[in-house]
Order: sequence, then structure tokens, then C-alpha cells
Amino acid sequence: MYGGASVGLMGVVADAALAHGAHVIGVLPDFLAGKEIAHEGLSEMHIVPSMHARKLAMADRADAFVALPGGFGTLEELFEVVTWAQLGLHTKPCGLLNAAGFYDPLLAFLDRAVAQELVKAVHRDLVISAGSAAVLLDRLSTHRPVLTVPKWIGAPET
Repeated sequence: MYGGASVGLMGVVADAALAHGAHVIGVLPDFLAGKEIAHEGLSEMHIVPSMHARKLAMADRADAFVALPGGFGTLEELFEVVTWAQLGLHTKPCGLLNAAGFYDPLLAFLDRAVAQELVKAVHRDLVISAGSAAVLLDRLSTHRPVLTVPKWIGAPET
């Protein structure tokens, strides 16, 4: 399941998955469908009224979340689901495919945020990363959710 576009990296990934017989689901906001970027060959396509509705629909149906190398939208979606996990709204694993070290600076930033006591280590551990898809999928499949820990620094842990 992904955003449903025919363009960009995810359009290429969707095409490759379809070529190998995978069932691929797209969830696309109507304003993007109107720009004619909707992937026409998907197994399922769901047109929703907004980006918020798209993220909610995808989050409800997902077993896990994986971010491939990407830009602002990828980061925004990743950090939203990580924040939801941090707040205890879901217990699904959140992963980064760190292909060719793409996310090394981001992972270093997260580690620095822990060192500066802006993020708890238990919350930093919500972002699972690996340099290969096989290793990442293995890590996601063995993920065990952390019991809810208050996100706020200085708050008593339960």
C-alpha cells in the first residue's frame, strides 16, 4: 500500500511489485487524482478527499510503515506515524530503508536529539532502520512494541 501515484520512486516500486504479481493498493487524494498522476494499473485504488484522509486510511490498513529514500512528504509521513507510536496511538513498527546510507544524517540527528535529552532513547528506538530491504523486513517482523512511555522529558514513566 502506498500513495497511489504513477510517478516518482513509488510509482516505479509499484510497477515492479505488480510485474512480480504483488497486490498493490493505492490511496490517493482527489486533488492529485485530478492532476492525472493516479496509477491506473493498481490492484486497488482508493480516492479520498484529503491528505489527512489518505494518511488515516493507510495507517488503519497498514501492518507496518516503511519509508524509502524520499523528500518532504516522506519525512512528514514517517514522523507522523512515529509520533503516533510515541503517543501510544498504535504499536506498528516504523522503518527506514537506509539505502546507500541515504538516511545516515537523519539517524545521526535522532541520536543527537537523544544525547541532548530532547527525545527519549525508547522513542528513538521506534525508528527501525536497515540498509537492505531483507534486513529491514526481518527487523520489522520481529519488532515488539514498547509499552506506552510518556513522551515528555521529566514525566514519570508508567
